[in-house]
Amino acid sequence: MNSKRAWIVWGIGVLAYLVAVTQRTTFGVAGLEATARFDATASILSVFTVVQLLVYAGLQIPVGVLVDRFGPRLLIAGGAALMVAGQLQLASAESVGAGIMGRSLVGAGDALTFISVLRLLPAWFSGRRIPVLTQWTGIVGQLGQIASAVPFAYVLHRFGWSTAFVSAASLSVLIVVLTLIFVRNRPPGAPSPVLLPLRQTATSLAEAWRQPGTRLGMWTHFTIQFPGTVFILMWGFPYLVSAEGVDPSWASALMTLFVVVAIICGPWLGSWVGRHPLRRSTMVLLIAAAMACAWLAVLLYPGPAPLWLLALLVAALAIGGPGSMIGFDFARTYNPGRRLGTATGIVNVGGFIASLVSMYLIGVVLDVLNARGFSGGDLYALESFRIALAVQFFVMAVGVAGILRTRAQARARMADDGVRLPPLRQAIARERQRKQVERGARQAERKAPERENDK
Repeated sequence: MNSKRAWIVWGIGVLAYLVAVTQRTTFGVAGLEATARFDATASILSVFTVVQLLVYAGLQIPVGVLVDRFGPRLLIAGGAALMVAGQLQLASAESVGAGIMGRSLVGAGDALTFISVLRLLPAWFSGRRIPVLTQWTGIVGQLGQIASAVPFAYVLHRFGWSTAFVSAASLSVLIVVLTLIFVRNRPPGAPSPVLLPLRQTATSLAEAWRQPGTRLGMWTHFTIQFPGTVFILMWGFPYLVSAEGVDPSWASALMTLFVVVAIICGPWLGSWVGRHPLRRSTMVLLIAAAMACAWLAVLLYPGPAPLWLLALLVAALAIGGPGSMIGFDFARTYNPGRRLGTATGIVNVGGFIASLVSMYLIGVVLDVLNARGFSGGDLYALESFRIALAVQFFVMAVGVAGILRTRAQARARMADDGVRLPPLRQAIARERQRKQVERGARQAERKAPERENDK
């Protein structure tokens, strides 16, 4: 554990997740081209991504059970193979049904990847590295959004639909090869985990669900993951280009900014969670409030929003990505290792259920407004988008209510176990004291050589 080989295994796993995110987000960049290729309305176009996420979310719990039983190596390779098939299917699709079939395969392959990569961490690493590496897994994986927003978009606009999606499929072929060569489920000589009998799988699932910390993680992921996913995966590019009048190159730059902000915030959030495990839900609620305020500022702005305000919106949405990873830390700390994959699957369901509900409702509202001649019948008019995007506030309110309820249940169970949550003032004072001690220790280390020289 913690060896050079461990870093290689984790690196291949993260690369697999990066490619999975690339495959997941390619359709969002191709939204305008897909409207023309399939002659689709807004609600039909949203079905492509909704079905993809429905498959993804529906497979999370089964995948969690499978990774606990068969290990992550097989599932990572199998997921990459499914995404190859899905992107090749979409490259040749000329009908809505054929296109949806391709996105379904991509969603299935994507579903096998993330949980499996996270499952590698406790097998190959130990100690306080795991929360930070969990954040880095999500952060580096999000670079796949840059791959879809910049090089994929260039290939799409320069060489056409089929060439772009075949090129994307080739990336997953590489992942299949690398995974089979380099990735192993555990270090050599490590004992194999005790496998539960199949008849106890339902029992393990029920135990994970009954744990309030698991449900707190799910509502955390539900609340702060979906706004960024909806923006990046489906409606962000059409909203920026068609409604706000942003040049496509600047829209791609804003998509890239999303990833940059996530990379900057992720390590800090990971270290903060390691230092303040009893304040994780407070941080989640603060992130949710920041995203809601950013959307309010943009949607209430008179006329098209200036570029700086749109950049602030993208930055706020980007924090939700690494912030939602706190949900997986809840699953890790509240569940034993034998059902960690199952609990992680439950958590991962949350954000994608919220995402697919929001995506579809936004598309429905846009179509209803267009059918009634709102904004002169312009499907992607700014005023239409303002009404449709407001759907997100209702979804976020449901998530915040879930967080508050399950947090109270988790804290009640902690109190029964003798763990008391210190007042915030006391926690801040303790953190200041810790920093002063560390500062004093560093100063003593710097002065020690000087004293030796004086002697």
